Amino acid sequence: MSTGEASGSGTEADGVRGGLVAGGAHGPKYLRELTAIVLDALEDAVPARGGPLPAGGPETVAVSTRALCSPALPEEGVGPEVALADVVRAVAEGAADPADPACVAHLHCPPLAVAVAADLAGAALNPSMDSWDQAPAAGVIEELTTAALARLVHPAAPDPDALITSGGTESNLVALLLAREGASPGALRVVTGANAHHSVHRAAWMLGLPAPVVVACRDGRIDPAALDRALTVLAGAPLLVVATAGTTDEGRIDPLPEIAGIAARHGARLHVDAAYGGPLLFSEHLAPRLAGLERADTVTFDLHKLGWQPVAAGVLAVADAATLAPLALRTDYLNADDDTEAGLPDLLGRSIRTTRRPDALKMAVTFRALGRRGLGALVEHCVRTAHGFGRAVDDHPALRRRP
Repeated sequence: MSTGEASGSGTEADGVRGGLVAGGAHGPKYLRELTAIVLDALEDAVPARGGPLPAGGPETVAVSTRALCSPALPEEGVGPEVALADVVRAVAEGAADPADPACVAHLHCPPLAVAVAADLAGAALNPSMDSWDQAPAAGVIEELTTAALARLVHPAAPDPDALITSGGTESNLVALLLAREGASPGALRVVTGANAHHSVHRAAWMLGLPAPVVVACRDGRIDPAALDRALTVLAGAPLLVVATAGTTDEGRIDPLPEIAGIAARHGARLHVDAAYGGPLLFSEHLAPRLAGLERADTVTFDLHKLGWQPVAAGVLAVADAATLAPLALRTDYLNADDDTEAGLPDLLGRSIRTTRRPDALKMAVTFRALGRRGLGALVEHCVRTAHGFGRAVDDHPALRRRP
């Protein structure tokens, strides 16, 4: 639908229709009409864009986007149909589409249609995952999903658990927070590799910890001997080793069994940032590459990277649910004593955030739809494709892979 074809532009009736809600008895009918506009705009954008990126640079995209989306806050509204058609057209035609066959995505993945559909339901119902009375069933779905992920990461642990986060940065922050709260006596010292994600350093800064000690790497992986020496120098301080399973630039996996052994000998906690590599666990064939991950106290795990989920879909898995105790918080309007006594589950201690989306919903739908084998097959296909691309680069006389 073009702007000119939309009916009732700028009328008072449009303002009323634009104020209708997505839930309730009549919301789904109205939402179905609006969703058709969105889907048409997404479909029309593919030939208009002509590839994984829009033609031209930032200025070209800015000009075309402003033409459709300005003014951003008009004195009188243009109506929901026109606004939706224009804004979605602008963002779709000017998108970086990770689902395009010619796209080599920077970081984000092409989300599965089933996950996007589930995300729509979550947005329409809008449960806030900070108290049971705002998210009765969504809380149960999150509990089931996090339990499954916790068991995937820590299959032999007696009482594993997992939290839903906004991604690797939040997961790493919470992992360092939990380690700090469990450290005594003295300030926690973080030891990590030169290959670590920047969020590890930022988390230490945000938490008031000393700057992480950075140890050398060999072939993009932590050098176990260098790690051992660093921990020896820091003997007597509470220690946290942060390893990486799937580095951002090269996908390298640190030697986790050796690192786990060294950390144990020095009495250090172990956190593994497996934001990229964690989903290898879905594949029976690829999971052995993460041997040693199960020995970590905490593990970052992202599904909006190698999990085909819409952003955000982060996870922090812990080997022992008791580790999460420092996150407990009481406030009358979310987990009053009488609610707890009545048996209402406490969701407030499940995150460092208060209001948060039901991000577990899209994960739960995906897991049910594909199962572990289906997800594993997707991961294996992705890895095979990467290997094939690497071989093509090696065979090309004008190209070389980064050493």
